Amino acid sequence: MIEYENLGKLNEPFFTQYQKQFDTVLKSGWYILGNAVTQFEKAFAEFTQCKYCIGVGNGLEAMVLALKSFNFEPNSEVIVPSNTYIATILAVLQAGLKPVLVEPDIRTYNIDSEKIEEKITSRTKAVLVVHLYGQACEMDKIVSISQKYNLKLIEDCAQSHGATFNGQQTGSFGEYGAFSFYPTKNLGALGDAGAVTCNSEELAQSIKRLRNYGSDVKYYNKVAGHNSRLDELQAAFLSVKLEALAGINEHKQKLAKLYNESLKNDFIKPFVIPHATHVYHIYNIRHPERNKLREYLLKNDIKTEIHYPVIPVKQEAMKNIFNRIETPIAEEIHNTTLSLPISYFHTESDIIKVIDVLNKF
Repeated sequence: MIEYENLGKLNEPFFTQYQKQFDTVLKSGWYILGNAVTQFEKAFAEFTQCKYCIGVGNGLEAMVLALKSFNFEPNSEVIVPSNTYIATILAVLQAGLKPVLVEPDIRTYNIDSEKIEEKITSRTKAVLVVHLYGQACEMDKIVSISQKYNLKLIEDCAQSHGATFNGQQTGSFGEYGAFSFYPTKNLGALGDAGAVTCNSEELAQSIKRLRNYGSDVKYYNKVAGHNSRLDELQAAFLSVKLEALAGINEHKQKLAKLYNESLKNDFIKPFVIPHATHVYHIYNIRHPERNKLREYLLKNDIKTEIHYPVIPVKQEAMKNIFNRIETPIAEEIHNTTLSLPISYFHTESDIIKVIDVLNKF
């Protein structure tokens, strides 16, 4: 059986270093916002070409805190892609704002930069883009639009650790970059974890305050904040894996190249735009017989995933939010997409086997 993912196998190369980090944190006696968090924040800020990194509880909260830091009027509009994972939309709602959906580019699955302006109104305050599956969005166009209309720009980088546009790291273009370190990510923790990146000292201090009960000084609360702090242990583990991230991304890019070069053209393969890089958190193909294809692969001992089986506007939780809104391009993507094995633990031999089976479908 070729598994889609196996977190034990993925993390096995790091077990010895994880154990050393665990012992160090345990013996330190300091388990919240200590040296491990500070060290990781510094290292990840440097990696993302940002001045500041603030560790938070998870990727969803990274976006919520980023949005709340601007103190927008309630129900102000935030532009988001229509085919994103539900967390992006939940962040807008939990910040008391209104998500406005923009359809994706059918080639890249990222927000279609040509369709953003038509959704901008007098109530639009921000654009929240998603570097979906691991490919950077067309950030030159998106930055230009944000500046033209004086909109705040936030990047959902939950799947794009290390991806670049014009050589610049995702998470460094907008006011904020919001990262998830969920265990399956290219830079994954051993539990929930997240971070916010930025280049403004004022914005960085706002996130630090919001993540810690709204407090700058212990027991003195300046605003109504959250409890969303990156855990010391997770920060220590992430520091270990951050050193290996370039190698992880290169390995996944090598496996993706095998898929790209050897899969039949019956399958719609990832399209990478000029000047962007793709780190293949997810390697997805599209096929009109997606469900039959997935069953066929499983019968041949190959596990896959669907990212994502239900579009946001069709989720039960969203039925009163997006009443009668149609997103046909997002629906086409969700109905035909299939994610193939491409974990750090997979070998080239594994991928060649997957390709052989696929090409017989």
